[in-house]
Amino acid sequence: MSTARFNTLPLRAGAGLKPEHIKDILAGRPEMGFFEVHAENYMGAGGPPHTQLRAIAETYPLSLHGVGLSIGAARPLDKEHLARLKALNERYRPASFSEHLAWSSHEEVFLNDLLPVPYTQETLSRVCDHIDEVQAVMNRPMLLENPSTYLLFEESTIEETDFLRAIAARTGCGLLLDVNNVFVSSTNHDTSPEAYLDRFPLELVAEIHLAGHAETVDDAGAPLLIDAHDRPVADPVWALYERVIHKAGRLPTLIEWDNDVPEWPVLAREAALAEAAMDRAAKKLATNKRAA
Repeated sequence: MSTARFNTLPLRAGAGLKPEHIKDILAGRPEMGFFEVHAENYMGAGGPPHTQLRAIAETYPLSLHGVGLSIGAARPLDKEHLARLKALNERYRPASFSEHLAWSSHEEVFLNDLLPVPYTQETLSRVCDHIDEVQAVMNRPMLLENPSTYLLFEESTIEETDFLRAIAARTGCGLLLDVNNVFVSSTNHDTSPEAYLDRFPLELVAEIHLAGHAETVDDAGAPLLIDAHDRPVADPVWALYERVIHKAGRLPTLIEWDNDVPEWPVLAREAALAEAAMDRAAKKLATNKRAA
């Protein structure tokens, strides 16, 4: 199954677009596959953010990534927020549009976090209804990102990978595989990230995210990882990424770095590492085909 209908991003590495880097990017026009922006940062009508983004969009493909839609919430989607997302999609025609399998609102309270959902039939139906609504309003398919989690729900009756597969089957959406989230969640729950990826429906993945995580311990002294986006991608995450692209082939791959943002060359170097990993995977695949 081709995932081309979910986005038109090049099969290359990209980086999150940060205001402090835009001057360097526009001056140097670096070789970069694409840039991702968080939708909520561009929901104003105009001003410098849109002036800068238009300049970037003239040269690079864009990925629009939402963080505030609250698809997993037990409440209707915010119609005003949906309208703003629709306006952004129509304004920039991004090559990719994605959101999280999470919730961040309850009644009139909006939380500055992406919180997990229990994997039950009730939640599955609610999330699918919300995604159907999003895709109808946007008039395009979206990608749904797997979460990073720090707890498990006793009421969950469905494996996360099966839950994501079922959502995609019911709604026609694609998947965004965040490899760092896989490693963070697996470490926190003492499970195998390799086994998780072996179960993941890679045929539905149209984009990959990579990021850094913080390491600490919980109250019992067990390892606890935080999806911090504030440092380079860790070696175990790179290893998992190569495992994925050896199986799935080249995929648009984003380097996320949202906190303690470094100088532009540091972020560009992380993207170059992802590009090099994809090149190695392609060469290995070609060698295996010739040998067969």
